[in-house]
Amino acid sequence: MAQIGKDIELAGALLEKGDLVAIPTETVYGLAGNAFSDKAILKIFEVKKRPLSDPLIVHISGTARLPELVTEIPPLARALFEAFSPGPLTILLPKSPKIPDLVTHGSPLVAIRIPDHPLILELLERLPFPLVAPSANLFGGLSPTLPGHVEQSLGNAIPYILDGGPCRVGLESTIIRINNQNEIQILRQGGISEETLRLFASLASGDNKKNQEVVPGSMLSHYAPCKPLYISDFSEVLHQYGENGTLYLAFSNEQEKLPGTRQRVLSRTGNPDEAARNLFSFLHELDQMPGKAIFAEQVPDSGLGKAINDRLKRASAKRRG
Repeated sequence: MAQIGKDIELAGALLEKGDLVAIPTETVYGLAGNAFSDKAILKIFEVKKRPLSDPLIVHISGTARLPELVTEIPPLARALFEAFSPGPLTILLPKSPKIPDLVTHGSPLVAIRIPDHPLILELLERLPFPLVAPSANLFGGLSPTLPGHVEQSLGNAIPYILDGGPCRVGLESTIIRINNQNEIQILRQGGISEETLRLFASLASGDNKKNQEVVPGSMLSHYAPCKPLYISDFSEVLHQYGENGTLYLAFSNEQEKLPGTRQRVLSRTGNPDEAARNLFSFLHELDQMPGKAIFAEQVPDSGLGKAINDRLKRASAKRRG
C-alpha cells in the first residue's frame, strides 16, 4: 500500500528512479512521472489502465522551462501564461524533440501547464525534468481531490502519495490552443472559465470540430462513479430505483422527495466555485453510500458551471456506453 506523507525529498528520489508518485495540484491529484522517460510514461498508462491514444499534460514550475519543451510561444500564449500561471490553464504548443511522442500520441502539439500548489512547485524546482501527471485514478473514474481518493484507487500500485490536502479548485485545468486567427480555442472546459478567457481574446467557435486536437478528458465517457449516474428525468430515476436506491447531488437546494442523508449539496449559497471544489469529493461520498444510482442536478451553465456540467454529462455517458 502506498505511503502518504509530505516528504518532497522522498517523492523526488522516487521520481528520479523512474517510479510514479501521486502529487497534489490545485485541480486534482496527479499521477506523476518523468516526462522525458518512455519507461515512466508507459508505467503511467499501465497503472491507470489508460489508452495510449489519450495524451498527457506536461507540468513545469515556470515559463523559463518553455524554450526547452516547445519550438514556438505565440505572444497570446505568453500573455495567458503570465495572467493565469501558476493555475488551472493548459496551453497546447508546438513540441520540441525533447518531448517523447508517447506524451502527445504523435501530435506535433504538447499540452503544458504550471500547477498552483506549493508542494508540486517545490518538487518541480528540485527535479531535472518536467512531469507528466494525469489524474491519479483508474482511467474513466472519478477524479481524486483528496489523498484518500488516490489511496482507494491506486494505493496498491504506487509507492508514495504526496499529501497536499484537499484540492483548492477541484476541477481539471481548462485546455486551450491558439488558432491561426489568434483566437482562443477551448478544447476542454475546466478551472478557468470562458468568460475570463474572453477578456484576453476572442473565442473560436465551438462548432468547428475539424482538426480539433484530442486532449485529456475529451472522451464521451469519463469522470464516472461506479454507480450509474443520471442527469435528466429525476422522476423516472426515482421510480426505477426507489427512495432507498436513489442518491442525489444537488446544486444549492436539497431534493424534497429524498431524505437529506441521501444527498449532497454542492453549494448552499449557489457559488459555482464552491460547487466545483466539492464536485468530485461529494461524488466519491455518494458512490460509497448504500444505494443503486446517483441523480446529479445540472448547475447554471455559466462560469465554472460549464465545466461542472461537462463532467456530469461525461459521467452519465458511462451507463450508455
